[in-house]
Amino acid sequence: METQAGTGAAPVSGPDVDAYLRRIGGERPAVPDVEALRRLHRQHLRTVPFENLSIHLGEEIVLTEQALLDKIVRKRRGGFCYELNGAFAMLLSALGYDAELLSGRVHGPDGRLGIPYDHAAVRVRTADGPLLVDVGFGRHSTYPLRLDTAEEQVDPGGIFRFVATDEGDLDVLRDGAPQYRLELRPRVLADFEAGCWWQTTSPKAHFTQSLVCSRLTDDGGRITLSDRTFVSTASDGSRTEREIPESELLTAYRTHFGIRLDRAPVAPTPREA
Repeated sequence: METQAGTGAAPVSGPDVDAYLRRIGGERPAVPDVEALRRLHRQHLRTVPFENLSIHLGEEIVLTEQALLDKIVRKRRGGFCYELNGAFAMLLSALGYDAELLSGRVHGPDGRLGIPYDHAAVRVRTADGPLLVDVGFGRHSTYPLRLDTAEEQVDPGGIFRFVATDEGDLDVLRDGAPQYRLELRPRVLADFEAGCWWQTTSPKAHFTQSLVCSRLTDDGGRITLSDRTFVSTASDGSRTEREIPESELLTAYRTHFGIRLDRAPVAPTPREA
């Protein structure tokens, strides 16, 4: 069986769907309903790390369906938003969900918005209303969020709310702080190529200046390896930190994130002020 992916590109085959579900430890839903989507969303966050290691390993990031499947499913790697949400949208479409990519611009610490196509997220249309699905923003919601309400939504990842802008976009807020501004026009994977190129090459981009690998834990906490600092955050917000010796980095990536590398990524050199 083949179904058309919601990214506006080639179909995803049945064997690819089965392999993807095995990768995240998920089951094929009997019907593509909201409860099954919630389980798949959480499983993806638990098993597929948010990581930008390719940038610091000198690996090209290719936004095609086959390249995403090869990296995430066959090589058991993670990725950042374009890769994770691009691949997840493909899986959801193949499972019968009405999934499409949306573009967002991330709010910076200075309040400025990032570049166009700064972030890729997923909208899933359901009989109960549209949902925001995002497995590619690092620390974010554990479960999909209702897009058709301005009310606060309590999630294990925080308290979320959508605020409409004068331009017809939506600001996504977590615990009162703006995370990104979401455009509601459907996009396809190829639309994000220029943004991905900038994120992976510009000295001004956050991802060229940081080295991160992070995932949700089974108990709702989070573990993150940022350069050589390993941070474990419990579901109650308490956290511990420790430095990983360079000789143990590859073991740490394999043990905590299931990522097998033959060499460690090279941490970026801090920019001069």
